[in-house]
Amino acid sequence: MFNNNDESSLSSDFQKHLTPQGAPKIWAIGGGKGGVGKSLVTANLAICLALMGHKVAAIDLDLGGANLHTCLGVPIPDKTLSDYLSKKVRTLTELLTPTAINNLFIISGAQDDLGIANLKQMHKAKLLNQFSELPVDYVLLDLGAGTTFNTIDFFIAADQGIITTLPEPTSIENSYRFIKTVYHRKLKMAEELLEIGPLIDQAMNAKLSQNSTPADLINRVAEINPTVGAKLRAEIQRLQPKLIINQVRTQSDIDIGFSMKLISKKYFGINLDYVGYLDYDATVWQSVKKRKPLLMEFPNSTLVNNFDRIIHRLLNIN
Repeated sequence: MFNNNDESSLSSDFQKHLTPQGAPKIWAIGGGKGGVGKSLVTANLAICLALMGHKVAAIDLDLGGANLHTCLGVPIPDKTLSDYLSKKVRTLTELLTPTAINNLFIISGAQDDLGIANLKQMHKAKLLNQFSELPVDYVLLDLGAGTTFNTIDFFIAADQGIITTLPEPTSIENSYRFIKTVYHRKLKMAEELLEIGPLIDQAMNAKLSQNSTPADLINRVAEINPTVGAKLRAEIQRLQPKLIINQVRTQSDIDIGFSMKLISKKYFGINLDYVGYLDYDATVWQSVKKRKPLLMEFPNSTLVNNFDRIIHRLLNIN
């Protein structure tokens, strides 16, 4: 969590985080709760990119449930994020551990209670800089479950944020909670970046009723000050998270993604991009049990086509 000093540096540290020329693209995979398949998605998207010839670093930022190494079929590396956070190594590059797949490396999650959960804002900014300096084309972050500031800030700072959910009521509710937290966090950053805190307070104290949506707040700010409203709307519209529905069994499960896309637009004014779904497939637990990468162990699984479609959508390849 942040202390008060951390809060004040939100916009300066994170809004400046732009990907320089030649730096890797950062994808963050998050979701509302554990068990929705974030590590599965991270591992197999990383494998897809590596098989396409890209150099990829998959980084486990899930503290209590670090299992990305299992999905990639490697033992826990000797050096983990704990070694960087405790300054035993100077750079994240020293933590890159090869996997059995060419071009694909893993950085294992922190193995102690002082790891990711207690990161200060300064450490987060340093980690983001380190991500950008890794000698790879893509950095994929397997985020922890829930909506802590650490998880949300990495999600927002990434070039692409991907939400994974299950077609179950509790999982869907948690996904909306995740989106809501991302929205409010982004709004907080925009407040400080644009220095419009008083204007937002004015808008909230004016016309907004109990049934108002977050999108109504921005419309109200635009009524009070069109110029600032346009800037605020532009900041929020930068939020274009991707959505993957995992473990679908029926057409109605698939259609949940389209419903979530419509609701996110109406309620938050956010363009949630539904990039695809993953069929329910028993080969998932079989691959985990064998400690073998799913796509490599079961090349005839329906999930191979699922991931192929998703990676093409994420890379904007027709």
